[in-house]
Amino acid sequence: MAYTESDTRAKLIDPALKAADWNEDCIKREYAITDGRKLTGGARGERLILDYLLRYKNQNLAIIEAKRADKEPTAGLQQALGYAEKLSIRFVYATNGEKIYEFDRHAGTGTFVGRFPTPEELFHKTFAEKEGWKTKFANVPFRLEDGMIPRYYQEVAINRTLEAVADERKRVLLTLATGTGKTFVAFQIVWKMFQARWNLDGTERRPRILFLADRNILADQAINTFNPLERDLVKITGKEIQRR
Repeated sequence: MAYTESDTRAKLIDPALKAADWNEDCIKREYAITDGRKLTGGARGERLILDYLLRYKNQNLAIIEAKRADKEPTAGLQQALGYAEKLSIRFVYATNGEKIYEFDRHAGTGTFVGRFPTPEELFHKTFAEKEGWKTKFANVPFRLEDGMIPRYYQEVAINRTLEAVADERKRVLLTLATGTGKTFVAFQIVWKMFQARWNLDGTERRPRILFLADRNILADQAINTFNPLERDLVKITGKEIQRR
């Protein structure tokens, strides 16, 4: 009797992941990237859902596109690559449980492999320099409260900004539309830089960061978001600047 896709996942793919030391905390099944585009009348378009998302050390590391055992393993590869582009994920795996195809988006090439990589192997394939700033930033989890989960584009924005900092780029422009969580994104970037103790001169200390707002109400809202850093937070007003 031929396996269904559900059978293939439960009997072939899940055991293969377990054999590669992936625990349940690192595996997200049927993971929704978006709730679907908003349509007229309050309706929603089709949701974008991944078969598997593999996470390790606070990072999205790979997507697995699953097909049932009697299908070609690469049948859903192009769709998975589109998802990976949205999430800024380097590695995509397409499998029917019997064969595993690994595609590296950075290299633009793929090949069949005998097994899934372990979490450590995949992490170091993604972050080649083990002790560099990219790895240090990646090792710092987001500061989240009340079960909050970053939207996929927020996580991508935070990670890309920190990658640019790690690459010693002098200027980075990050633009976000109204209502997309600019202050939340800014806080997470600052939080990771603080916890990793990044600074320009390379010494191990927390950096000094200037957060500018053009209105007091916006500054006050930002201070509320930055409450976890209140011991390190100083509000500089226009009057204080004039006195100097």
